[in-house]
Amino acid sequence: MNSDQGSGPTLTVGERDTDLNQRLSEGLDAFNAAATGVAEQGTLSVKVTDEAGELIGGLAGWTWGGLCGVSLLWVREDSRKDGWGSRILRAAEEEALRRGCDRMVVSSFTFQAPGFYQRHGYKETGRTLGIPGGHEDVHFFKSLSGRQG
Repeated sequence: MNSDQGSGPTLTVGERDTDLNQRLSEGLDAFNAAATGVAEQGTLSVKVTDEAGELIGGLAGWTWGGLCGVSLLWVREDSRKDGWGSRILRAAEEEALRRGCDRMVVSSFTFQAPGFYQRHGYKETGRTLGIPGGHEDVHFFKSLSGRQG
């Protein structure tokens, strides 16, 4: 851990700081609410377990202002051809709709699953270059309005 200690403020650099993350999130949420007038927000999860209670896959995300963001979606390797990714994503979309969201966003590295999201109606909105191995981070958007539940 590096720190700059003097008589004034202290700058500290280190590993993930859970308390700091919480404080930053609270501060940014307050700023965003003041700027947009939208304070309601939430987290979202979808989890699939097998008969032994072991994780098959899941999704973690968030909702805010009619938008649902997918932060993480993963399915274990031996279950990737069983349709769990599609079922998990559809469940998240249905829950987003239930919560009043009409839009979804997600990003996927080119070596992960951009084709998966495209097959599910997500449209590419941009790319972040410079991912190791010559890859890119592909950003996607999907409108849920007009979707039949």
